[in-house]
Amino acid sequence: AFVKNEYALLLGERSSEDIKVQIGSAFPLRQELSMRVRGRDLVSGLPKTVTVTSQEVRRAIDAPLLQICELVRATLDVCPPELAGDVLDHGIVLTGGGSLLRGVDARLRHELGVPVRIAEEPLRAVARGAGRCVEEFGTLQRVLVDSKRY
Repeated sequence: AFVKNEYALLLGERSSEDIKVQIGSAFPLRQELSMRVRGRDLVSGLPKTVTVTSQEVRRAIDAPLLQICELVRATLDVCPPELAGDVLDHGIVLTGGGSLLRGVDARLRHELGVPVRIAEEPLRAVARGAGRCVEEFGTLQRVLVDSKRY
């Protein structure tokens, strides 16, 4: 949508994802990046190439990033004091594909004022954690199962 509005250029979903992965960032970079992007000119209908910068991508994804920051902040506001203390002491660990966006840890650290780090192998972290819960269910049952429901 950003490239469409800014350059009157229509991109496919795959091209948009490539831009985000190759030059996207959630926080300013020491050396900003750029890439040439090819799409269909909405005015002429012909192929057109433009250069997009990491600053532009950051502007394009800023609203969803702010929403994420606000959701994390709201979650921390309602979590038990012990958990909030643990987050302040040990920080937040990011998992999944979103954690691979350059600078997302720095952005959350800046916005929330808590330590933030990216999990080792973030794309596999949730599956590995779920597997450990199954393997160690007896030990973790107290925190995994709500005894009030039974």
